[in-house]
Amino acid sequence: MGTPGSTLGLWLTDLWGLFVPRRCAGCDTTLMRFEECLCLGCLEELPRTRFHDDPGNRVEQLFQGKVPLACASALLHFSSTGMVQRILHRIKYNEDREAARFLGSLMAADLMASPRFSGVDLILAVPLHPGKLRKRGYNQSQLLVDGMREAWPKDNPKHALVRTVHTASQTKRGRLDRWRNVKDAFELRDIDALAGKHVLLVDDVVTTGATIEGCAIALQEAPGVRISVFAAACA
Repeated sequence: MGTPGSTLGLWLTDLWGLFVPRRCAGCDTTLMRFEECLCLGCLEELPRTRFHDDPGNRVEQLFQGKVPLACASALLHFSSTGMVQRILHRIKYNEDREAARFLGSLMAADLMASPRFSGVDLILAVPLHPGKLRKRGYNQSQLLVDGMREAWPKDNPKHALVRTVHTASQTKRGRLDRWRNVKDAFELRDIDALAGKHVLLVDDVVTTGATIEGCAIALQEAPGVRISVFAAACA
């Protein structure tokens, strides 16, 4: 039997849900009390990659011969019309912190169980240009990192890597144009914080890998740094 306080809390939650129902980030159905962010059906159907411990996985192949990475992976497969796109859209454009926290916790759980990522010292989100950050008010990749760190409390020197060039949208660019667009867009501001560390670089979606490559080029200025990459999804 629950305590009066816990019973009142559940009653208030149910009452609030009558007026402002919680919606599944994947299919937009009303969530049950015990469901968090995703309904059980969407949670079961998440298109997980399950290739974190495969050195030849598709994400790592994007960077072969371009920048040296310790390892790279992504939690989910991305498609432009699927559930993952809807979840990431809510995080990126609607500042859905609950979805970011939930997705970040799934990302952390996968990496905590992966021997290849066990040596990570700190986590960095792919940074936004300050002007874009002011306009949007948040960095969707940082929201994911915040969710990850609740379960996996790694250091997060947020301002060690900065974006100094405001680049045009990457959405409709080919790989070469994307790379030209971002190759000099990032700057390492705190070399001491990263020297000799295993840095995990986190982004929401990896497509061609050009943005990550630009970040990795800047990060390599820190002596002895090792770089790994993890994205919420890969296209």
